[in-house]
Amino acid sequence: MIEFVPIADVAPAAVEELLDRAFGPDRHERTAYRIRAGMAAIPALSFAALEEGAVVGTIQCWPIRFVGDDGRDVAMVQLGPVAVEPGRQQGGIGRALTAHALAAAELAGLADAITLIGDPEYYGRFFGFDAACTAEWRVPGAVERHRLLARGDKVPSGAGLLAPRIVALA
Repeated sequence: MIEFVPIADVAPAAVEELLDRAFGPDRHERTAYRIRAGMAAIPALSFAALEEGAVVGTIQCWPIRFVGDDGRDVAMVQLGPVAVEPGRQQGGIGRALTAHALAAAELAGLADAITLIGDPEYYGRFFGFDAACTAEWRVPGAVERHRLLARGDKVPSGAGLLAPRIVALA
């Protein structure tokens, strides 16, 4: 049976090792990591999936912002990475973790502007993410435009940059 616990309740080394197995040790060079550079994950939205005490999945959410070319500064949440033990992928753990984090975001009042880089068919079908507002967003690195997704009532549209939020959420 899978149990979800705050990611702070598991050893940081176990999280990092799982992320390396799931995404490779060069994962820190990816654009998603650059967007949230220097930020701490939001504790209330970051979880580990445990099975018999072993970490089989994790999800983290990060405080970022959209800095619009028109002067807007919109607080947002970046969802991801969603990591699942490679031998356990395709078994619903990642989907359950994502649903759990999104429900926590709703409860915390942080669900009005969430973004991620991921598969549009998967995140659209199960969680309502799309690229309708993201066409003119800039990010610090390469991204396949159709994979830059968002959801929520306050997702900004138009030209602007995704960047770390100056003050991290507690």
